[in-house]
Amino acid sequence: MTHWLARLTLNPQCEQARRDATGPDSPVHLHRRVMSLYPDDAGPDPRARFGVLYRAEETPTGVHLIIQSNHRPDPGRLPHGYGTLVTSSLDPLLDALKPGRHIHYRCVASAVRKPGATTRAAYNLPAVVPLKGTAAAEWWMRQAEKTGITAHTAHHEPIDPVNSPRPGDDRRAPRIRHNRTRFEGTATVTDPDLLRTKIIEGIGRGKPYGCGLLSIAPARRPA
Repeated sequence: MTHWLARLTLNPQCEQARRDATGPDSPVHLHRRVMSLYPDDAGPDPRARFGVLYRAEETPTGVHLIIQSNHRPDPGRLPHGYGTLVTSSLDPLLDALKPGRHIHYRCVASAVRKPGATTRAAYNLPAVVPLKGTAAAEWWMRQAEKTGITAHTAHHEPIDPVNSPRPGDDRRAPRIRHNRTRFEGTATVTDPDLLRTKIIEGIGRGKPYGCGLLSIAPARRPA
């Protein structure tokens, strides 16, 4: 199965693109826009079926979406003038992964801790506790080991959280809050097969709303 990597450059002159890219509900609008690039008859969970992950990035020229999937996105499904979509195969990069290879990485993730029932009762904690700052950075270092890489550098920066709708049609139900942190740095590949799996599957929660996409690129050997 071919895996695809696409860059969607939003046109700042397009009203629909501006609406999707701004405001507190932007991740929800972008999720719907990204999924509109794929066939409609995809069953109850089209994001999982097509392996769709995405990340929004602010650039000097505006918002770009990095989109990954196992089905090639169709630029013809975008509104006229919405933006430019460029797609290439991700497979050469995945096939080139070897133990000891040095890489740059970037990932926006929702770092959380899931305390056990006894801890929740003792401290009156929710089932899922969002992590920030040092706790989020430590979470990422644990995730890196589980992803098949050893991180040499790890920078973290909080970005705006997203409040996503709960499944179902009840709009009155409280939304699910996803705190988000951008992690980036350099690492060495330790387990290429595990890394390929994690790149394809994504990392953590909030995947429909711009979390979980792990991007890598070759890096110089650390000094």
